[in-house]
Amino acid sequence: MTMAKVALTIPKESLRQAKKEVATGRAKSLSSFVSEALHEKLQRDALTAILDSMDAEYGKPNAGERAWAKRVLKPSS
Repeated sequence: MTMAKVALTIPKESLRQAKKEVATGRAKSLSSFVSEALHEKLQRDALTAILDSMDAEYGKPNAGERAWAKRVLKPSS
């Protein structure tokens, strides 16, 4: 993957928390932490667009359909 260097302006508290993630080893680097967060946001936005399109085409699920989905998708213990 081709990478590009950028300058970002973010809230100080977000930067502090991100640096803490790196310091504790939960992230490889600040760059990888930001890159992963951006990738996840783009993926969520794409999924939201798909779901919105499905709602527009088929209508939103009713209460019974939502209950069925919760039962089926419930994590097994």
